[in-house]
Amino acid sequence: MLEHEYQPTRKPPRAARKPAPEPDEFDFSLRDATLEDLPAVLALYRHYVRNSVVTFDEKAPTLAAYRSRFLHGQKLGYPFRIAVSPQGTVLGFASVFPFREKSAFRKTVESSIYLGPAATGRGLGSILLGDLIEQCEAAGLKEMIAVISDHGAEASLALHRKYGFEETGRMGKVGYKFERWLGIIMMQKSLR
Repeated sequence: MLEHEYQPTRKPPRAARKPAPEPDEFDFSLRDATLEDLPAVLALYRHYVRNSVVTFDEKAPTLAAYRSRFLHGQKLGYPFRIAVSPQGTVLGFASVFPFREKSAFRKTVESSIYLGPAATGRGLGSILLGDLIEQCEAAGLKEMIAVISDHGAEASLALHRKYGFEETGRMGKVGYKFERWLGIIMMQKSLR
């Protein structure tokens, strides 16, 4: 055989090949939010205000306004949970607030769940919602309401159905954001 003669290359036997790398492990912990977490939580929320119709807010609240709402929820005993990476980055949050301000609604809350862009598609929304439901039951709350945009929120609708929320109504053209009319889908879950 000539020194430079072509020889076909063979793949090494399967046992000698490098295994495919394992996907990055997604480590996080859940805990109650604190006042110190609010700037990071608000930064995450601002992303959705500026870039989506999942919130009908057109302008993000100020830190002072957000702090006031947070403290009001704490006074009422409402859960506000966050998912945090091992490095301390807020990956997402789940909270509830009064469904309506009249006192007869005090056992009914509206839920809110937001994930940071790097945390989507990893099951964190499901974990946060399950945890939020447990926390609400422990707090003695009786009804949870989800108000979901009727545009681009299919994953949120599926998630809430998975946890037993039932659609209770739709309202069209009740919000106007990004030069278009938007509606809402109302979902409700009775708690233990």
